[in-house]
Amino acid sequence: MTELKKTPLYDKYIEDGAKVIDFSGWALPVQFSSIKEEHIAVRENVGMFDVSHMGEIIVEGEKALDYLQYVLTNDISKVTQSQAIYAMMTNEQGGVVDDLVVYQLEDNKYLLVVNAGNTDIDYKWLTDHKIDGVEVKNVSSEYGQIAVQGPKAKELMEKLVAVDISELKMFGFIQDVELFGKTIILSQSGYTGEHGYEIYCYAQDTVDIWNGLLEAGVVPCGLGARDTLRLEAALPLHGQDITPDISPIEAKMGFSVKLQKGDFIGRDIIAKQKEEGPARRSAGLELLERGIARTDYEVFNKNDEKIGYVTSGTQSPSSGRSIALALIDIKETEIGNEVYVQVRKNRVPAKVVKTPFHKN
Repeated sequence: MTELKKTPLYDKYIEDGAKVIDFSGWALPVQFSSIKEEHIAVRENVGMFDVSHMGEIIVEGEKALDYLQYVLTNDISKVTQSQAIYAMMTNEQGGVVDDLVVYQLEDNKYLLVVNAGNTDIDYKWLTDHKIDGVEVKNVSSEYGQIAVQGPKAKELMEKLVAVDISELKMFGFIQDVELFGKTIILSQSGYTGEHGYEIYCYAQDTVDIWNGLLEAGVVPCGLGARDTLRLEAALPLHGQDITPDISPIEAKMGFSVKLQKGDFIGRDIIAKQKEEGPARRSAGLELLERGIARTDYEVFNKNDEKIGYVTSGTQSPSSGRSIALALIDIKETEIGNEVYVQVRKNRVPAKVVKTPFHKN
């Protein structure tokens, strides 16, 4: 049996009595108190997550920009040393190898923050497509990462750092910020649908920063709340809502694709989907009767025809509604359309609703 990987905060979790589970080969806390309490803390106050399991890959060299333009869907020329960008890495069929965030650390040097379970896959993909004038390095072990999220996150962080962060926009970031005597990158980003920040630090500084935030009153949160929060915000999870078999257009993430920038891997198929419309697309569902739509549950139309499947589902802690994202036939995605989700032995009626399910 392969031993689970541990973040720098693992011993802290055990000390604090967190419930730890296997997540993509990592030992991570699913909850510290309860999923609902942690969820509400982020929606109403401020909570934090250890996201040190996320991967970090450096791409540098004189051809780094040209290379990233070819392997990613978004226009990387828009990335600056203070403004990051969200992008997809797609395969030749237009499916999503991974979704990630790109930071420019200095001229010709970029930091890619990728999903934990995909780090090795992404690194191999990048090296397999590498061109002359580019170096690719997996530096994940050098970084710790903490996400501070919630409506009071801005007020808190403004007190804790000496730099002016009042003008930071989404994916704006500042390098060489001091926090609790440690040097960090502070990014205005997150995965909860709330205002918040992601702190990138040296791995050895993660525990001190976590403890400092605890002392400042930030509520520690686990993977359970992270999942319910991101699903309420209709943010996709790689491996479920986006996969190597699901394109950005099918996942309703077309904003991360910039066709006008030129060629990139999978462009022709994605361009065709964008022009003609995909055969299937992600849609928000709300169950109308008792039940929870779980991943891979089948979805049917009024004529008893299978039209797709659930990619993510939960009971919303904010509203109590049973919500889901489902990949279904495009003709069934009109808002208000009634469908049926196969929940064990029962077909539960549901309706197509606007996403996000919750928005502040």
